[in-house]
Amino acid sequence: MGVLEKVREPADLNALSDEQLTTLAREIRDFLVAKVSRTGGHLGPNLGIVELTLALHRVFESPRDRIIFDVGHQAYVHKMLTGRQDGFDLLRQKGGLSGYPSRAESEHDLVENSHASASLSYADGLAKAYQLRGEDRHVVAVIGDGALTGGMAWEALNNIAGAKDRPLVIVVNDNGRSYTPTVGGIADHLTALRTDPRYERVLDLVKRSLSRTPLVGPPLYDVLHGIKRGLKDVMAPQGLFEDLGMKYVGPIDGHDRELVEHALEQAKNFGGPVIVHCVTRKGYGYDIAEQDEADCFHSPSGAFDPLTGTPVAAPGAKWTNLFRDELVELGRERPDIVAITAAMRHPTGLDAFAREFPERSFDVGIAEQHAVTSAAGLAMGGMHPVVAIYSTFLNRAFDQMLMDVALHGCGATFVLDRAGVTGEDGPSHNGMWDMSILQVVPGLRLSAPRDGARLRELLREAVAVDDAPTVLRFPKGALVDDVPAIERRDGVDVLVREGDTDVLLVCVGSMAATGVEVAARLTGQGIGVTVVDPRWVKPVNPVLVDLARTHRLVVSLEDSGRVGGCGAALGLALSDARVGTPLHVAGIAQRFLEHDKRPQLLAEMGLGAQDLARDIVERMAQADDAALVTDDHGAVSRG
Repeated sequence: MGVLEKVREPADLNALSDEQLTTLAREIRDFLVAKVSRTGGHLGPNLGIVELTLALHRVFESPRDRIIFDVGHQAYVHKMLTGRQDGFDLLRQKGGLSGYPSRAESEHDLVENSHASASLSYADGLAKAYQLRGEDRHVVAVIGDGALTGGMAWEALNNIAGAKDRPLVIVVNDNGRSYTPTVGGIADHLTALRTDPRYERVLDLVKRSLSRTPLVGPPLYDVLHGIKRGLKDVMAPQGLFEDLGMKYVGPIDGHDRELVEHALEQAKNFGGPVIVHCVTRKGYGYDIAEQDEADCFHSPSGAFDPLTGTPVAAPGAKWTNLFRDELVELGRERPDIVAITAAMRHPTGLDAFAREFPERSFDVGIAEQHAVTSAAGLAMGGMHPVVAIYSTFLNRAFDQMLMDVALHGCGATFVLDRAGVTGEDGPSHNGMWDMSILQVVPGLRLSAPRDGARLRELLREAVAVDDAPTVLRFPKGALVDDVPAIERRDGVDVLVREGDTDVLLVCVGSMAATGVEVAARLTGQGIGVTVVDPRWVKPVNPVLVDLARTHRLVVSLEDSGRVGGCGAALGLALSDARVGTPLHVAGIAQRFLEHDKRPQLLAEMGLGAQDLARDIVERMAQADDAALVTDDHGAVSRG
């Protein structure tokens, strides 16, 4: 029986010897590689935080003491130590563990939102609440150097530093990376520290000093504060935080569990806000991850061979890859095109553009708000920025899109990857909010390509607009086969026209293939159907209004929220034009979706072809029944 099998709750760690804890760290890494290689998931970040997580759970008393993981993709070790080892066989699958902290899974998880840079604000509020209630509880926020590039983290630090008597421990897990290498001034400061030839001597000095420093007493923070008259003058690693008036511990080797424990004990007993700076390596202990230059095996999307790192299934063509190639072509044609990403150059497909046009590529760190307003400035300066971002993360920059870009009529293009239902990453990653949010932005034009050919086409149309923001959104994963149109009417593609003008099926983006399948089922039932793809879903194309007049039922199909989405906008346009044709909006109810695969989630919500066809047949039958009227002579006719 291994050591890991004996650990079912954090208290079990306290009975283990140093030798057993070292063995446990090795077993945890073996477990992670074995499990994630079968399911996919966040591997690199968790391999790098093993000793740090062990130290956290030995020093603090979870769940009474609250440990908040920023982003949460490094919380697998935390899950293992809090009784959830058995759930890893179904990691990120229905009925199994979430890939992020989950309140439904455990009382040890408090925050499950996986948007970066928010942990310090949660921790600030918690610490205030416990102080006001007179509760003797500790709050710990674990934040990476990547998340420290987000402005929200610094807003929180500004407030935290002002409360000298409010206990709060901030652990900076500094591995030089978020998804990819961290960028910006803060990153440069920390990188300079790690790469300084005196760094190893500094780590050793801190280790020796800490090991002989008592947990309480006046000498404590002369050491913890960086041995002020020596280390501070030599390297000044704490200057980044000390200027805010916060206590600083470090830099500490985050893979030295004993040293991390000692530092955490001292920070815990200080009685005010303390920064504990731990330097770690993403992917630590697994050579394949450590040698992966792109992202240290940040998040393999599916099963892989643990011995080689090779995916079990050959990767097919992806939406992101097609966008990557087309943007490079546009960059060659137009020197005014620039690219912006928020710490996700490789995941959003901007890596190829950055290699070919480094002077026109900008990674702003995890700072979506800044990315959007910076794009406005670039547009004002005569460039055409293309901002590539995950759909779910654009939520954070709505005000900037509205007031900084749209208000000024800036020609900027926003490419939203992972739009719609993304599935395995759970509620905070589904890109189901963008079309509802963006409908209210004046002048903005929103496109949703149904396939690869339309992605190339619509991207080119988007960057041709120079007096308003344009948005192109596409889903996660593999490309679907191209869905040909039988004709184009003023920008609207007609995909199917069969039989009478009974049903007009308006399909948004990637739902077009489903719409074509629905049409086949309806025609088999003797129902005439027209399937159209608007291509540009905002503003509503007048062609859709004209088509609606000639049909008996309009159905809008989208993998986005029903409230305020494309169907809702179409309904308003029909009302304004006094078109009385009934409209049914088939989309996602406004709720948070649990993790599961995209097809299963869509089927659960009635957005699979079979359920949609059945629902339309029933609606047509009800319309027929309602249309039956009896005239004054008792004859039955259709009204």
